[in-house]
Amino acid sequence: MDVWSTLGDTFLDWESMKAVLPEMLKVGLVNTLILAAASVVLGTVLGMVVAVLALSRRRWLRWPAKIYTDIFRGLPAILTILLIGQGLSPITRHWWGPNPYPLGILALSLIAAAYIGEIFRSGIQSVEKGQLEAARALGFSYSDGMRLVVIPQGVRRVLPALVNQFIALVKESSLVYFLGLLASQRELFRIGQDAAATNGNLSPLLLAGIFYLIITVPLTHLVNYFDKRLREGRPADSEDVVLEELAHANR
Repeated sequence: MDVWSTLGDTFLDWESMKAVLPEMLKVGLVNTLILAAASVVLGTVLGMVVAVLALSRRRWLRWPAKIYTDIFRGLPAILTILLIGQGLSPITRHWWGPNPYPLGILALSLIAAAYIGEIFRSGIQSVEKGQLEAARALGFSYSDGMRLVVIPQGVRRVLPALVNQFIALVKESSLVYFLGLLASQRELFRIGQDAAATNGNLSPLLLAGIFYLIITVPLTHLVNYFDKRLREGRPADSEDVVLEELAHANR
């Protein structure tokens, strides 16, 4: 019984959870979602650029994209966050002061862009080459064919992977803790960690974990749903219908 009592005191101190719950809702949850959402938006934009460069016919455009991807996928996320958050701080303090929040978003965005770029690249390459050839036959230039035909189809195919990347960013947002956020900028992990250190038990951290699960588990099931729907797909000739509609609009 002593073991169960010790475990209960360590992880299930309801008073500690109750005390920290309002701050987790009003501050921690909001900041976690802001960090993840801002990073996935910026990472998606930069990732698309990286994907287009990686698919370029010109070597001098492909190689920078490949090097960028290898670096930010190869480094541990915490190392990237610390290098950017602490290394660029002397430069950026002239713009927003000693505030690590924007640098945390920048670091997460750069990491996300490397993965999202590969997601987009694989999605674009999964589109049959005949789609681009058909677009060229209809009078589209190479760039217009990629922009209007190939890329939209590729993006549609990788939507589940993009949601998975958002889930990863929700969890990786906890690493921004190491940059020393202000009290109003703390995310779920930092608030749970501070409360756990103050109260001497891990119940606030367990509550933070529950919040992460509330965010990530439904999104995981949503990914599975989207993936199933996309695997079922549209009729086999649907891509030809897209080309016909674009050809009609191009007349």
